Amino acid sequence: MPIIIGFAGKGGVGKTTIAGILIRYLIEELKVAPVLAVDADPNSNLNEILGVNIHTTIGEARELLKKDVPTGMTKDVWFEYKVHEAIIEGKGFDLLVMGRPEGPGCYCAANALAKRSIESLKTNYPFVVADNEAGMEHLSRLVTQDLDHLYVISDPSPRGLLTGKRILELVKELRLNIKNWHIIVNMARESEEEKVRDLAVNRGFEVTGFVREDKILEKADTEGVSIFSISRESSAISDSYSIFAKTINAVHVK
Repeated sequence: MPIIIGFAGKGGVGKTTIAGILIRYLIEELKVAPVLAVDADPNSNLNEILGVNIHTTIGEARELLKKDVPTGMTKDVWFEYKVHEAIIEGKGFDLLVMGRPEGPGCYCAANALAKRSIESLKTNYPFVVADNEAGMEHLSRLVTQDLDHLYVISDPSPRGLLTGKRILELVKELRLNIKNWHIIVNMARESEEEKVRDLAVNRGFEVTGFVREDKILEKADTEGVSIFSISRESSAISDSYSIFAKTINAVHVK
């Protein structure tokens, strides 16, 4: 069975970037490939982090389902065909993008199709990494509710940590099947780590690790450079790798 990993957090905390670093880590350090990357955020940009272009999405496939299905094909068979057509192949990973449904309304239908797609595809991959929609109100729509790991990404602010705590509380309320959860504080200064750890403990949880502010990553982001091209001298890369070694290798690497 594949190891399934999800990411959650409020907008603007670097959730998608950390998800991209994990995908690089799995390919580069653990030598597991291909990884199935799932962009379940309607504001899709995981492809930019990974350095690939989107040609179609699950949301677009859903819209096509409303139209005529080719003669001789059932809707299920046709949809499975469109899902495979939507897979974007990268070096060491495949990317599936949920995308936006056309017109007003919620994302529930497209999300249900994304879940269905992952169920049909996941057995072909050793790892599945899902970047979920930002915020808390969408946790009930995680593209899979059975996770080996959930990484909750926060910034160092008291408000960010409070959001992280609320996400964990909501996960428990929804009774999602999550085996391991981890809080990563991103964009942190070394001088504030002790203060942030104490604040987290006072709020009833522990910080798994810190990813420091990083000029190399900021420059790469401004220039649109993919996560695979960023130097290993980047503190964001090295800090993230240390966290993943502690949380993933310890559980899954023998």
